[in-house]
Amino acid sequence: MPHRSLKNRIGPFALARTLAWLRLCAIGGQSIAVLVCALWLQLPIPLLPLLTCIGLLSVFSVLAAWRLRQPWPMHELETIAHICVDTLVLGALLYFTGGGSNPFATLLVVPIALSAAALSIRTTLAVAAIAGTAYLLLMRWHVPLPMLDGMHDDGFGLHVVGMGVNFVVTSLLLGFFINRLARALRMQQQAMQRAHERALRDEGILAIATQAAGAAHELNTPLSTMRTLLPELRREHAADIALTEDLGLLEGQVDRCRDILREMVAFGQAQLSQEPEQLDVTQFLHGCTERFQLLRPEAELQLQLDEDIAHLPLQVPAGLRHALLNLLHNAAEASAEHDSRDVLLQVACEGDWLQLAVIDRGPGFASTEGNARLGHTQKQAGLGIGLTLAEATAERLHGELLTRNTSDGAMACLRLPLATVLRH
Repeated sequence: MPHRSLKNRIGPFALARTLAWLRLCAIGGQSIAVLVCALWLQLPIPLLPLLTCIGLLSVFSVLAAWRLRQPWPMHELETIAHICVDTLVLGALLYFTGGGSNPFATLLVVPIALSAAALSIRTTLAVAAIAGTAYLLLMRWHVPLPMLDGMHDDGFGLHVVGMGVNFVVTSLLLGFFINRLARALRMQQQAMQRAHERALRDEGILAIATQAAGAAHELNTPLSTMRTLLPELRREHAADIALTEDLGLLEGQVDRCRDILREMVAFGQAQLSQEPEQLDVTQFLHGCTERFQLLRPEAELQLQLDEDIAHLPLQVPAGLRHALLNLLHNAAEASAEHDSRDVLLQVACEGDWLQLAVIDRGPGFASTEGNARLGHTQKQAGLGIGLTLAEATAERLHGELLTRNTSDGAMACLRLPLATVLRH
């Protein structure tokens, strides 16, 4: 099935899909009803015209099913055309079987009820006009329904039975298919809410990125000044060993800040170019763990890698490395809260998904109902954006970020579809 936008989950496309299923039910039910009346009840009904109408509806059902698989947008006018065909066929069947006196004539109301749940008021009125016109015409022009042999109540008993069957059928159809439309509406509302939340989150991330770009530009000048002055200060105070060591440490920290700024610029350029790195799983993980150990030398990182995927070729999108590093940093800080240095990284494949699970020995999540909000953190020190950025990266790569508590800590699992990250 081609991808459909959110607006097609409810509306013309949803109604056309519901009508397609209803049409299949109608073909089966009409065929059974005609054959029962003709072969079992021995009613002298025009069998050939009735079966011809059902056959034409079957052909249209095939065409409608093909149309639903096409990527073209469906408009309300096309949906009305589908309803017109269904109404025309049902009207023809009723014409040969008593017209408006047939107890199944009330089935003309079903398209009106479904249209009211999925289409605009103007289109619903048009559908009601079509069904009402068909009913009025059937009241005036129709072939009378023949009576059973030996029936003394002018067929009223058979009519009552037909009304009972029609009530059950109509109730089931309306209940089932309106429930489908209502569920589609709820799904659309939930999707729209999630899209709104993602838009707010992305707006916050964009604001942070803008501030970070400005800060990086402004920090470059004072860092350059300090990098120039610190070697001179070391030479002037070479006799003071303690001060020289402190100045050397400061110089190293300045160089580290400069390298971080250069990485930010390189990451931004990679993001703009949209050119993924060509690495295998082992190379990618080695780069991430090496960087993490450089920034967190006190952490004890343990890597568990499934040997079957160790040399799996990847095209690493921009941002994936930073997303994993954010999770590792969060895990290290969480473990430190319980006086632990342990951080576990588990990498494996599950079906068509690549899983990067980071496990800590910390206090766990206070709530696992959704991931952290932007700017919200449970840690005493932190900006509260690590999980948010990782989640944004996962969604951009059509994956997901799952969080849960474990027996002695917490786990954040980055799941990515292999179709997105595998090198082709």
